Amino acid sequence: MKTNLLNFDLAALTQHFAEMGEKPFRAKQVMRWMHQSGASSFDDMTDLAKSLRAKLNEQACIGVPDLMVSQKSLDGTRKWLLDVGTGNGVETVFIPEAERGTLCISSQVGCALECTFCSTGRQGFNRNLSTSEIIGQLWWANKAMGVTPKNERVISNVVMMGMGEPLANFDNVVAALSIMLDDHGYGLSRRRVTVSTSGMVPQMDRLKDVMPVALAVSLHASNDAVRDEIVPLNKKYPLKSLMAACQRYLVKAPRDFITFEYVMLDGINDKAQHARELIELVRDVPCKFNLIPFNPFPNSGYERSSNENIRVFRDILQQAGFVVTVRKTRGDDIDAACGQLAGQVQDKTRRQQKWQQIMVEQPKYLEMTLSQLKSYVESSESNVLLVVEFPKGDQNNGE
Repeated sequence: MKTNLLNFDLAALTQHFAEMGEKPFRAKQVMRWMHQSGASSFDDMTDLAKSLRAKLNEQACIGVPDLMVSQKSLDGTRKWLLDVGTGNGVETVFIPEAERGTLCISSQVGCALECTFCSTGRQGFNRNLSTSEIIGQLWWANKAMGVTPKNERVISNVVMMGMGEPLANFDNVVAALSIMLDDHGYGLSRRRVTVSTSGMVPQMDRLKDVMPVALAVSLHASNDAVRDEIVPLNKKYPLKSLMAACQRYLVKAPRDFITFEYVMLDGINDKAQHARELIELVRDVPCKFNLIPFNPFPNSGYERSSNENIRVFRDILQQAGFVVTVRKTRGDDIDAACGQLAGQVQDKTRRQQKWQQIMVEQPKYLEMTLSQLKSYVESSESNVLLVVEFPKGDQNNGE
């Protein structure tokens, strides 16, 4: 089997060429061809000796995922579905803005975690992406977007916020980050590359030591009780340990703050009380907040917070001195907005089956009294989230 050179950062590629009996500078040449010129064939690498090109053609390849679908939103957002084999596909999204172009990259086929408000989490999990499949998303997007009239790359920022939990695929993600930052690769600044995590505390400490890029934390709750329900990982790494890990990360981070992502779920985490709890929670962590209006997907069980609730929530945080942005929903007409990425996942966790069963059984919940619902939830072996909405005027009518 041929070796896919897209799996190697510069150090690994240099080692590979040494094992082939080639000089180190050859690795830099090939890396520039692959990532800066978008070459997919060794024959295009005209500054390599013919003998080396022949050797590479015999022993190696430049294997990028095949493009399955390309979509463009009315707001200019682009989404690509890439084939990663055995019936699986992952999605990557380009978001154009006036001052920058941001690419949102996936790290897993599906997601090993099960955040209840996320479409990717509902799809289950198949496997981690290889380094070539991660960096291949940037390779494809660069090829598609080209350069600006000033001959600058359209993609100026990368966020690891697509499908999957990046820190659950640590080694492959770090190798891909290394390629992004390398001057012979994509030459991005550490400040312009962001890893988003749901809060894998040990891996946050490892990332700080080996590849400290900008960090975003998917917080989504102001207390452990709510976060245990909507971000189950919190049961393993509760908020106190997560905040301590954020403080440690800032020692080596390229930015002097953590970005806390906070999805706004109607009636779940969007009250003024939650905003005040957040202020107390992050008291010792320099940070800014990114409030994300929930992006609906079929049978999610959640509703987006009202604009008024979001405004009040934002104002409370701003009055406490925090920088707060409310994310503008982009690409929702092509299901490319935050929390909507689903791709194609051959689920190995039976999670899709579980959620389908919940939807089949949903009508029976509606026929239960509140005491019956309580007994059902307490006796259930799996996590069950029920959102009960009463018709107006019925709240005080007993069961």
